[in-house]
Amino acid sequence: MFPTLIALFGLSAWIYLIAFRGGFWRLTEHDRRFAPEGAAPSPDAHVIAIVPARNEAEVIATSLGSLLKQDFPGRFEIVLVDDQSSDDTAVIARACAETLGALDRLTILRATGPGAGWTGKLAAMQQGFVHVQGRSAPPDFVLFCDADIAFAPQVLSRLVAGATARGTVLSSLMVKLRCESRVERWFIPAFIFFFQKLYPFRHINDPQSSVAGAAGGVMLVRPMALANAGGLPAIRDALIDDCALGGLMKSQGPIWLGLTDDVHSLRPYPRFADIEHMIVRSAYAQLGYSPMRALAALAGMAGIYLAPPLIALFGGSPAAEIAMVAWLIKTQAFMPALRFYGLSPARAVALPAIAGCYTWFTALSVWRHLKGQGGDWKGRYQAAQGEKIA
Repeated sequence: MFPTLIALFGLSAWIYLIAFRGGFWRLTEHDRRFAPEGAAPSPDAHVIAIVPARNEAEVIATSLGSLLKQDFPGRFEIVLVDDQSSDDTAVIARACAETLGALDRLTILRATGPGAGWTGKLAAMQQGFVHVQGRSAPPDFVLFCDADIAFAPQVLSRLVAGATARGTVLSSLMVKLRCESRVERWFIPAFIFFFQKLYPFRHINDPQSSVAGAAGGVMLVRPMALANAGGLPAIRDALIDDCALGGLMKSQGPIWLGLTDDVHSLRPYPRFADIEHMIVRSAYAQLGYSPMRALAALAGMAGIYLAPPLIALFGGSPAAEIAMVAWLIKTQAFMPALRFYGLSPARAVALPAIAGCYTWFTALSVWRHLKGQGGDWKGRYQAAQGEKIA
């Protein structure tokens, strides 16, 4: 009887996810459909990009160069906030701009580091935003973007045209992560799949829905709306800063989040440990640092991802048949994410094993937080600190 109940739980969960979570698995929200056909930014449009960078010497020339080469008809400037880098990030950035004849469009600020209650990235973003607000002519848009991504030349024009046409106060793109190493090919499509399950893009983009979110690699905001919402100090301690910003900005007007094929991550994840670190640093923060939510999440992952294949292979009737249907549904649902990354849909059969690893990452995130090592990023432990254990 118990295996049948577990199988029914898994099947019911997948029917709900497929039918009522905004079609997250279909990956239909894409920047190709963001701006109306033929729309273009005004030549009078003014955009300033704020790029927080900490020890990005290996990639900053590629990233900054792609921004400086944007095919944008308006005025576009960049503020690079060097967040206490111990390498030559700032030197290489300046040399890149000089090579492209764009030194007049680049400002480099030396960050002083996060103050009490601030996470590092948000503190650097705030320093850049304060600098922008202090200008005599504030821009129409501020583009917050990571220092480890590369833009195709048309991206900024598409974003500004879409934001202008839709009246969005925040327009964000989910950067296409690297999917080249063996480890990346197994784990990166699942990351996109799980993220969209938690934050269905269609619901985020619906002004009538309370669901909000963003992707931190590319976030185009209207500075006045951000200031009216309380500014970055309102979310200064957020480890998952992009989704926190999405929630903050949706109180001010429409927001939009979509996939893109035209902004690529430059950060490699060649080893299992690299993927593990990416998830572990923020998984417990995603659960609000709540032990009860963590237990519920772990139980839920086990019930909808791990149990169905085990019951289907080793259980008796009718539990095995019910579990097999649940397994087939989630396998089918995962296929669009694999196609998005140019991988064989046959890999979808391995989703339970991949989900098992993500379940482990979540448990490890809780453990490291309790040890006072949560939110580890480039030498900083940034998560809210709980009681340490020996």
